[in-house]
Amino acid sequence: MAYISQRLLAIGITLLAIGMSCANGARAELSSEELAKLAQNPVANLISVPFQNNTNLNYGPLKQNQNILNIQPVIPFELSKDWNLITRTIVPVISQPALFPGDQRTNGIGATQFSAFLSPSNAEGTIWGAGAIAQIPTTSDSALGSYRWGLGPTFVILKLEKGNPWVYGFLVNNVWSVGTGAGGSYNSFLLQPFLNYNFPEGTYLTSSPVLTANWKADSSNQWTVPIGGGIGHIFHFGKLPVNAQISAYYNVVKPDFGPNWQIRAQVQFMFPK
Repeated sequence: MAYISQRLLAIGITLLAIGMSCANGARAELSSEELAKLAQNPVANLISVPFQNNTNLNYGPLKQNQNILNIQPVIPFELSKDWNLITRTIVPVISQPALFPGDQRTNGIGATQFSAFLSPSNAEGTIWGAGAIAQIPTTSDSALGSYRWGLGPTFVILKLEKGNPWVYGFLVNNVWSVGTGAGGSYNSFLLQPFLNYNFPEGTYLTSSPVLTANWKADSSNQWTVPIGGGIGHIFHFGKLPVNAQISAYYNVVKPDFGPNWQIRAQVQFMFPK
């Protein structure tokens, strides 16, 4: 676990160093509200490094807390004057509680997901991106996920207009396991609608629940459907914009041993070009 933590720290430091070099040429003319809207656009032409911590309450048969820290670097590439390729990586650091009496908490890394979206570079109003998602079996323990690779499609669309305080849309993907390996096959669906209202000074209200379906499970245990929301704000470390937010979600539909609440806290380092 110490080795994993050191590697993650090294990755984080490297990403921040790359971003800091980009921040020297940051678009200083952007207001806090414009930066907030940029952070709310999943296919923005923006290097960012979000650290999103999710605490799932009353998880498992013993009703204990599960914690998942998602390290989510977003790196865009300009393919041409008309098209961008937006890459998004999610590395989950998981603390899994005991699942039966006498069991122990398991700490480690889950499966990494890598998404690539092809998106028009000059889109205004309605913005979209389409591409593919791959699940990479970086799982450090069988209790934290499958050891099989996965592939599937992904798509995002949103409405973002200058002068309009609302930013809304959704992201969707489905991942099927491929090949063989421990942990069994999987077929996983994700839908993340998002709705944000932005105030002039960089404060915003947000709702961004993550709806998931495990198509391999029994019909009564397939869906997790949360409702809720929170608040966020843009502030600065020197010239470096930082997006911070906190929110809470209640699962109105969940598997038998799924959590009933999720508390989400996020810090996102932003490096506008």
